[in-house]
Amino acid sequence: MPVNTDGSTDGSTAKREVLGDSVYESVKAMVMDHVIEPGARVGIESLSRTLGVSATPVREALARLEADGLVVKRSLSGYRATELLDRRGVEELFEMRLLLEPRAAALAAERVGDTALDRIEALVEEMQGLPDKGHSYAVYGRFALLDQRFHDALAAASGRTMLAAAVERLHTHLHLFRLSPVTGGSPATVVEHSRILRAVLRRNPERAEGAMREHLELSLGRHLSRYEEAESLQLNA
Repeated sequence: MPVNTDGSTDGSTAKREVLGDSVYESVKAMVMDHVIEPGARVGIESLSRTLGVSATPVREALARLEADGLVVKRSLSGYRATELLDRRGVEELFEMRLLLEPRAAALAAERVGDTALDRIEALVEEMQGLPDKGHSYAVYGRFALLDQRFHDALAAASGRTMLAAAVERLHTHLHLFRLSPVTGGSPATVVEHSRILRAVLRRNPERAEGAMREHLELSLGRHLSRYEEAESLQLNA
């Protein structure tokens, strides 16, 4: 069996990668489900014991989650789960999205190739019927992941490397679904994604830009309704 430069074999490298991905997904689910509370310290040793693994894959998972914006590393105090977005944070996130994604959709309509189109279309089809809500990330995580992949794929199809990287770095689905999924969002999201897709398929930049802008504005409204309902409950309490 071939030996890698670090002395490991290809088989052991593959096993290590599978273990790393598994630990990453497990810790991510804990953060998404608030098993690890927002703002709480994330202990490497305690996670190692809980998951039955060594500290190395846990450290690697936390480094990936830091890149996702789900944990933050602070000197002397280690890792902590990031705080949830408040209403202003959600508004600022969508402000950034509205600056970036309509333009990306317009460019995608002009430049997208057949392979990328097939992938985007497949993402929309797979999202149909999937639950966007549930008691755990395991239930709605697939919908959230496909939602993000749809937006990332469109941005990548724009042909603008920096624009696509900026959209991807927002990690929108992780921050928004961590708040708790929006009831009734799934059918509306798929319909809105389909409108964007049709505009891109027709190579219509103006319609693609408008459809993306409408989708983001409607999505923002769905998310902000959560805060309005909470405020109404507090007033009536």
